[in-house]
Amino acid sequence: MLSIVVGLILLMALAYLGWSIIWVAPIAAGVVALMSGLDVLDAYTGTYMGGLVGFVQSWFPIFLLGAIFGKLMEETGAAKAVAQKVTQLIGKKRAILGVLIASALLTYGGVSLFVVVFAVYPIALELFREANVTRKLLVPTFALGAFTFTMTSMPGTPQIQNLIPIDYFHTTPTAGPIIGIVTTLIMAVGGYLWLSFREKKLSAKGEGFTEPSVVASNEKQENEKTPNWLVSLVPLFVVVILLNVVKLEPVYALILGVLSIMLINIKDYKKFVFSINEGAKGSVMAILNTSAAVGFGAVIAIVPAFDSITNWLLNVSDNPLIAQSLAVQIMSIITGSASGGMGIALSTMGDTFYNLSQTTGISPDVFHRMAAVASGASILPNNGALLTLVAVTGLSHKETYKDVFMVALLIPTIAVIVGIILGGMGIV
Repeated sequence: MLSIVVGLILLMALAYLGWSIIWVAPIAAGVVALMSGLDVLDAYTGTYMGGLVGFVQSWFPIFLLGAIFGKLMEETGAAKAVAQKVTQLIGKKRAILGVLIASALLTYGGVSLFVVVFAVYPIALELFREANVTRKLLVPTFALGAFTFTMTSMPGTPQIQNLIPIDYFHTTPTAGPIIGIVTTLIMAVGGYLWLSFREKKLSAKGEGFTEPSVVASNEKQENEKTPNWLVSLVPLFVVVILLNVVKLEPVYALILGVLSIMLINIKDYKKFVFSINEGAKGSVMAILNTSAAVGFGAVIAIVPAFDSITNWLLNVSDNPLIAQSLAVQIMSIITGSASGGMGIALSTMGDTFYNLSQTTGISPDVFHRMAAVASGASILPNNGALLTLVAVTGLSHKETYKDVFMVALLIPTIAVIVGIILGGMGIV
């Protein structure tokens, strides 16, 4: 048990310091193996690499196509066109709401979280400047719009956190629609009310917009012409409709989404090779970060003490949804990755939870939705997406994490609790 605790603390501490999980995870796994009396080389070449490769084998096509889709949306100006229209409709004085809706719309349409940040940031900066809103609220606004409800709870979202549970529970992306809608409302409305409250409080203290010391590199594209916003929405609708209405496999839905972007923006064909190449490169880093965390979890799973943890989680309550939600949330917090933490929890206990869904009468759809929602209620300072967001905006954890904690950890955890209660009542 001590080996697991030390390994987890080491992983979390080094990730918090900004060290890449790609090499930190195998080191932490080696520490766990050494302290547990396991053969370190066997644990690395066999168990660790088995977990890493298994995740890549299962999910690389989704990561690859999703990253290419997002990069094409960015390079053709489609993501920017949608974001600009949303903020125009909302009004410049409602800067937070405009950025929130733009981020949420793009994320629900299948655009990568990271691409959303880069695409919307220049527009968000201008809106916050116009409305004289402090830049401290940029990070929590992005976190709420892109890292919470559209990533995990909205039924039908094509984000990876909503697709991973499908294989374990034999469900669809729209699993648990009522719970999904309720938890979405809790996160979206609760988060927005908190940010509005903070905006008024900080404004009353005299904190307004301050110019960033470093201008984002993509801000220089501010005056570039963007395509028609209605046309730019088409690829987003293609992915969502094919995935949820036509019930196509995610791979096919994303392929057709990519093709639709290319057809609509055929005049920009010279950008296609660059976009696809860059998207492919980005997908490799994204899946390696996640699969490295899964490999670490695979080593933890063979330590004898892990059985005690599993038994504790399974017996912590008569409601297995509590066990699953705790397992997913804890692993996601530790690894700094929603998809990585979920991958660890479901790869080690997914079959058990599926069997429990058959014996307890709780629908597999509920287990699916709660696994996804719990994975997102996990953003601590070591979270990979948050570290990227802080770097892009030129802000710090000290300036922003208090509000990130509220909108991306505390309120989503409340949503998890409500979802568990609804699931236990038989609501799907």
